[in-house]
Amino acid sequence: LIAACCACGAAVSVVDTRASASVSCSAKSMITIENSSNRVLYEHNADQKLPMASTTKIVTAITVIERCGDLEQVVRVPAVAVGVEGSSIYLEKDEPLKIIDLLHGLMLQSGNDCAVALAVTTAGSVEKFAEWMNETAAAVGASNSHFVTPHGLHDDDHYTTARDLALITSHAMKNKIF
Repeated sequence: LIAACCACGAAVSVVDTRASASVSCSAKSMITIENSSNRVLYEHNADQKLPMASTTKIVTAITVIERCGDLEQVVRVPAVAVGVEGSSIYLEKDEPLKIIDLLHGLMLQSGNDCAVALAVTTAGSVEKFAEWMNETAAAVGASNSHFVTPHGLHDDDHYTTARDLALITSHAMKNKIF
C-alpha cells in the first residue's frame, strides 16, 4: 500500500500498488509514497510549503495517541474548546468524554472542538500541544513543517509540505490505534 498526500486542500488516501502508473495532478503540491518503505513513487512540488487545513488532524491524532498513556481516560471538555469555528461535534463545557471518543470526533467528524479539547486536556494548552506536534513531525523526518493549531484553521505560521505530510501520515498509519 502507498500513501498519497497532497497539501493545500487535497486529500490523503491509500492506494493499491498495482494501480495504473499513469498519474495526473492538478494539485499545487503532491507526493505518492509506498507506505512500508516511504519510497517516493511520484511527486509534484512536494517540498512547497502550504497550509494544510484539516489534514493537521493527522498530526494531532498521532501526537495524542503517542503521548497519552490511557485513551480510555475520561476528561472534561475545557471551556476554550466550546464553540471553536468550523467543523464541530458541538462539545459542551465540562462534558465528560473519553480521550478515545474525542479522537473519534476529531478524525471521523473533523471536529475542531475535539482538536482543542485534546490539546488542552493532554498538554495543558494549545501552545504546548503545538510544541508536541512539531516534535512528532521532526521525529519522523518532517523538517519543513510548523504547527501552531491542533485543527488546521488558518494561521500564516502553520504549514507543511506534501512530503512532510506523507511522512507523518505513513508513520500514523503504522500505528494500530490510528
